[in-house]
This record gives sequence, C-alpha cells and structure tokens, in this order.
Amino acid sequence: MNEQKEWQFYKALVETTKAIPWKMDWNTKEFSYIGPQIEDILGWSPDSCKTAQDWIDRMHPDDREPTINMCIALSNKGTDYEADYRALNQKGDYVWIRDVVHVLRENNKTMALIGFMFDISERKRLELELEQLNKRNQELLLQDPLTQVSNRQALKERLHQEFKRAQCNQRPLSILFIDIDHFKKYNDEHGHLQGDHCLIAVAQLLKQMFNRAYDFVARFGGEEFVVLLPETSQEEAIQLAEHFRKAVNQIEIPLMSAPKTPKITVSIGVNTHGQTQQYLTVESFIRSADELLYLAKDQGRNQVRYYSL
Repeated sequence: MNEQKEWQFYKALVETTKAIPWKMDWNTKEFSYIGPQIEDILGWSPDSCKTAQDWIDRMHPDDREPTINMCIALSNKGTDYEADYRALNQKGDYVWIRDVVHVLRENNKTMALIGFMFDISERKRLELELEQLNKRNQELLLQDPLTQVSNRQALKERLHQEFKRAQCNQRPLSILFIDIDHFKKYNDEHGHLQGDHCLIAVAQLLKQMFNRAYDFVARFGGEEFVVLLPETSQEEAIQLAEHFRKAVNQIEIPLMSAPKTPKITVSIGVNTHGQTQQYLTVESFIRSADELLYLAKDQGRNQVRYYSL
C-alpha cells in the first residue's frame, strides 16, 4: 500500500466512525482538523471551529471553567484524559459530549492534541435518571412509610448534625418528645387500621405546625414522634409544644364502629441544649427529653413537661 492509499484508508476509517475526530496545534490553539461527523452530531460545519476559543464559546456556561482548567492542566503535563461536558448544537440545544484526548509530546513539551468527541446524551440521560432513582430510594430509606415523615435513622443523622452545629455556634437547640396518650387502648378498642389513621393524622398536623425551613419531624417508633427545633429557645419550644398539644385535641377521626369520636391527646417532653442545660453528648440530650416525656405521662398525660429555668 503506497503512502497516498494508506492516507485515504485511514482518512476513510476515521471519518466513518460515529465520533468527531479532531486535532489541535497546542502552541497556536488552532484546529488543524475536525471530522465531518460534527455536522451529524452538532449541526456545525467543520470549518466553523477554527480555534479552541470557538469551541470553548459553545460549551455550556456551567461546564466551561472546570472543563477548560482541567484540559489545560493535563495537556501541559502531557497526560491523556477524558472530559464530559455539554456542547451547543446549531439548533440552540446542548448535547452531552465525552472528549477523549491524547497528548502528543516532543522533547518533553506538548505539541498537539488529538481526540474523539462522542455523543453521550442518551447515556447521560440514563445516568441522571438512575441518580434520581437512587436519590429517591435513599429518601425512602429515611422515611417512615406509614406517616410519610422522617424515620428514626434520619433523625439520628440530623440530630448529630444539629447538635454539633449548636455547639460550634453556641446557639440553642430544642427537641420535643411526643407520645400519643393511651394509644394501645385506642388500637385495642378500634382496631389497628384506625390506629394507623390516628398516627397519620398526628404526623400531618406535626408537618403543618412545624414547617419552618430548619424544623425536623420524625417518627421515633410506635406512637412516639420527635420534633427537632434548631435556633429555638426553651421558651419558644414550650410555647410551640403547648400550641401543638391543644391542636391535637381538635383532631377528629370519625369511627365507623362508634357513635362518638374519641378524643386524642398527647404528652410532650421539651428539652433545650445551650441555655441552662449544656449537654456533652447527643445521647444525654435525648435521654433527658425522653425522661421529661415519661414524667408528663406519669403525672396525668395531656401535658407538656420541661426543666424549670
């Protein structure tokens, strides 16, 4: 095979691939070659991109700086690399591109870059869908399936974050331990399905009333719920707890089997870290709140208990 035929062979091979082949002079930052596939993939003609800046201008603004910084650094080092970014097509839409780059060096100096640009839009779409699915699955793992509030594991993670933040910033952190009074008796008399309706109603009321951006509601287990209140003093937490306790009394869940709707009440323990009480650990903080809850239950239920200031 003579030189001319060999060149035609390799040119045909390169130009029939489904990627965009290209070559750039590193000193001038000018393209010496861009394959005709650019028209099929992006709609641009090969001669529409003469310099690196022409190509940079067509990158998505969010991808431009990190991609260019990486490319320059690795190209100067002589390291081959891959880069994923969004490129503007002629229609005004963005296409996900994977650029596979080989660095040509002479005398320990970068002379040129050659590469292939692949359209990975479909792959990226599937990746993003998978990321969303994984995120949703993770959210479900941290959510109580019945009441649709956070579960105990989510509470544990959030509580450690907020406790550490409260200590660092020397700000108050309050917590409410809430128990539905006589829930076992309610379940036994009216059935577990009715008991589920009761739990859901209390959880929905909690979400409605504790709806600030930093409030956090979780089901602790059984008929117990916990509300985490960052940046909230003991006085504020007590007022919020009393407001919720009274609101619970107004919940009505009609029963098919009883002529009169039973009254729902709750007992609440309120504890605050960062004012009169300084706790060394998260465990001691929640243990004290739990003790206050059981004090409220022992002293007659349907009340809020807390440490006197």
